[in-house]
Amino acid sequence: MQESRTITRNSASNLALAFVLLPRPKRDAMSALYAFCREVDDVADDESVPLAERRAQLAAWRADLRRACGTEVPMLAVNRELQPVIRQYRLPFEHFDALLKGVEMDLDVNRYQDYKELELYCYRVASVVGLLSIEVFGYQDPACRDYAVSLGKALQLTNILRDVRADAQRGRVYLPLAELERFQVSPEQILRLEYSEKFAACAGSVAARARHFYRLARETLPMSDRRSMVAAELMGSVYWRLLRKLERRRFDVFGPTPTRLNKSQKILLILRTWLRVASGAMSPNYGT
Repeated sequence: MQESRTITRNSASNLALAFVLLPRPKRDAMSALYAFCREVDDVADDESVPLAERRAQLAAWRADLRRACGTEVPMLAVNRELQPVIRQYRLPFEHFDALLKGVEMDLDVNRYQDYKELELYCYRVASVVGLLSIEVFGYQDPACRDYAVSLGKALQLTNILRDVRADAQRGRVYLPLAELERFQVSPEQILRLEYSEKFAACAGSVAARARHFYRLARETLPMSDRRSMVAAELMGSVYWRLLRKLERRRFDVFGPTPTRLNKSQKILLILRTWLRVASGAMSPNYGT
């Protein structure tokens, strides 16, 4: 697992942060899963590589992942480390394929007409990761899958709101065009990094959509699986605080420094989440 641990450790990601609450075997399994997600995402985002070459690289990742899900030995180190995880937790190729389709959308799509289109993207790049993750965490009630889908969409919409500037610098506008039109904000204004009250109102409508999915996640997490979902619940808490911070700042996200939680805030959330689980407090710490 050395390759996967190194990629996870170097990422400094909120997702990687959540692994600290897992026992070591599950932590290693999640590191292998995260490393795969990180690697394919980096392929799609590397604009120094021609588009056709990135497309070919992702096709190679898909073919190698088929080997990992089958009986052949994968060629890529990350997939070799992922293969025993796939076998142990019976992770289906279909979820990995959906994730790759989501990553490939970033090669071809830089605008989304409405929430239906955007939420397909969110499902593929985030909810599917949740569906894979809960297999590693372990669950009893199949309703936990609905929880994973809703929480994934909530987290990805929060990501989109945080990363408006970075995405604009890549020529991408993820906020739905229908919402931009409703609030009289043009994609060109976003690409020019122009903040306005109209933009704040539009971003607020996307935040309301994210809040909807946080509430759905909160409501659909089965009581029997709350303890096993501790890492996912930490993710929900971290991104919920991030969303609230964006709201307090009126979504002024065009400055050079992205909105983040600082290290002490994250440590506090880890402690709170651990204490809530240890004490038997079962209500999610977000979505209220």
